[in-house]
Amino acid sequence: MSKSESRIDGSKEKQPASSHDQNPIVRKKMGRILVVEDDQDLLSALVQCLEEEQFEVRARTDGIGALDLIESEDIDILVLDLMLPFIGGLELCRRIRQRQTWIPIIMITALGDLGEKLAGFEVGADDYIAKPFPLSEFVARVKAIHRRGNILRPPFLEVGDITMDPLSRQAWRGDVDLELAPRESELLEMFLRRPGLVITRRSILQTVWSGDQDVSENIIDQYIGLLRKKIDRPFGRSDIETVHGLGYKLKCS
Repeated sequence: MSKSESRIDGSKEKQPASSHDQNPIVRKKMGRILVVEDDQDLLSALVQCLEEEQFEVRARTDGIGALDLIESEDIDILVLDLMLPFIGGLELCRRIRQRQTWIPIIMITALGDLGEKLAGFEVGADDYIAKPFPLSEFVARVKAIHRRGNILRPPFLEVGDITMDPLSRQAWRGDVDLELAPRESELLEMFLRRPGLVITRRSILQTVWSGDQDVSENIIDQYIGLLRKKIDRPFGRSDIETVHGLGYKLKCS
């Protein structure tokens, strides 16, 4: 067996100490990452694997502590669990974006269905990984996000003659300011990001009401009605369509 070959158990033949071993190279830290996870075992594992990759890591177990840290330190990447005490991951992500903070955000959760993923993306997440996941995949995703660098200001959303600035949440139909309330703005943004696609009531609940179980489907229907009164009826349009048994969609035209 040659000096460079591995043993069957994966270990290497022991080599004589070299000058490099005696004077190890100190690797530069790659960036500062905030990990927000309330499972202590998982949090410790994520912190350890990131530190092994030469990232500088901060850790918090709830959304309030995460917000405080983001305001006091420069964070390059945020790793955010969906289910957190005090402030849930979706709401935390929304608040961060509303503060015009464009930290890249990777969301992690035990809920791996498509609706949860879309809700995360719609409030500003950049990537998503569902538990359980191999640490090697997690590290690869973090490195990929880190290579992209800073996130630019989001572009305006346009479908037909409806335009929205997702940063300020201002919206127009043609030259008319639609003057939307906050939840109406969030609903419209969902439609503008997915024109022609059916948006289920569950997805609306997860995104606009952060999964609040006390919100009934009747409340969702009422807000759809309010949005129609502002973006459709004054213009003689009916672009928000009801898809019976499923949800709603915005016409592409």
